[in-house]
Amino acid sequence: MAGRASPHLSVEQGGGAIVTAHDAGLLDCHRCASVWEGARPGEPCALCGTRLRERKPDSLRRTWAYLIAAAALYLPANLLPVMITKSLLGTQQDTILSGIIFFWISGSYGLAALIFTASFLVPLFKLAALAVLAVTTQRRSRWRQRERARLYQVLEFIGRWSMLDVFVVALLAGLVRIQGFAVVQAGLGIGAFGAVVVLTMLASLSFDPRLIWDAGPPEPEDAVDDQGAAVPAPVSKAGA
Repeated sequence: MAGRASPHLSVEQGGGAIVTAHDAGLLDCHRCASVWEGARPGEPCALCGTRLRERKPDSLRRTWAYLIAAAALYLPANLLPVMITKSLLGTQQDTILSGIIFFWISGSYGLAALIFTASFLVPLFKLAALAVLAVTTQRRSRWRQRERARLYQVLEFIGRWSMLDVFVVALLAGLVRIQGFAVVQAGLGIGAFGAVVVLTMLASLSFDPRLIWDAGPPEPEDAVDDQGAAVPAPVSKAGA
């Protein structure tokens, strides 16, 4: 019968090799985060009843599907108008790029840099990083496994800021309406950009970072720290 693993459980293996939770006979529950020793895949969690799984089902397939869809919408999100302004002077359509240029020329360098980072750099970085993780994992590559695991943690951290540009556009539209300058409507670009954000978030959530370690132990250059000492063998939830 499966028993709950002690929070101080440690597993050692000679030579400083990484011991995954799979090797140690551990399974974690993705819902309540409890870790069980001796449990079998498919058994219910004794705490919340969720089916225990070693890996996310169809992780790479779902990651690729969301990633390809997000990449296809990236250019429309930046080229189509995100805001349509109707006033006495006529109708003006603004893309994200034209908005960045406007704020830069107006002297709002900080706001322009903020929108450029949130609209161009962050989505592009997420697409590139997810592609690297998906390709190397699908090939079962042992190249820089530790760095790739950290890269996934970075993706999780910056994911919460992805909707920043959408909030800025909504704020500007509300400001214009309140002051009665014009009538502002959302363009197709804002829908495409929102879709890119959601799809990259789904791709990141679908990717299982534990697959990184399924290729085997790290290559020799990855198995030492900055001082050249052997890295101890941790038992981490990432290897469940």
